[in-house]
Amino acid sequence: MILQTWIQAIGQRLQERGWMLSCAESCTGGGIAQAITAVPGASHWFDSGFITYSNRAKERLLGVSSELLRAHGAVSAPAVIAMVRGCLARSAAQVGLAVSGIAGPSGGTPEKPVGTVYFAWAWLDQEPIVHRQHFPGDRQAVREQSIEYALETLLQWLK
Repeated sequence: MILQTWIQAIGQRLQERGWMLSCAESCTGGGIAQAITAVPGASHWFDSGFITYSNRAKERLLGVSSELLRAHGAVSAPAVIAMVRGCLARSAAQVGLAVSGIAGPSGGTPEKPVGTVYFAWAWLDQEPIVHRQHFPGDRQAVREQSIEYALETLLQWLK
C-alpha cells in the first residue's frame, strides 16, 4: 500500500510541473512501469517504459553503445546513465529513471555480487543522478527492493 501512496505522490508532483515520466528497466523486468500503471490516473503523467533486458535491446531501443557495454558492463553507472538519457531522448517525458542490476541467483562477480543494482534519475537538461545499491535476498526480493528504491528516491528528488 505504501508503494501506491508513493506513486500517487509522484504523479501529483509531476502533474503540478506539467511533466511526464518514462523509465528504462532491466533487472526489474517492467515492474516499475507495472506498479505505476496499476494506479488510476497514471496516464496523465506516465509516458512510457522500456524493458531492455538484453544488451542488444539496450543498444537498439535506448541507443546505449556496444562499446560502453563492453567496457563497463550493463550493470554499471555508465550504463544506467546512457539508459536514462536514451529513455528521455526516445519519449515525450521530462523525467526519466533507469535501473540495471544482478537479481540472481547467478551472474554475480566479486566486484558486482548478486543484489548489486544501479539506478539513474534525470530530468530536463540536468546531469543524471546515479546510485549503486546492494539488496539482500533472493531474485524476487532484489527486484521488489529495486522497484521500491527507484520510486521512493524519485519521490524524494521531486519534493
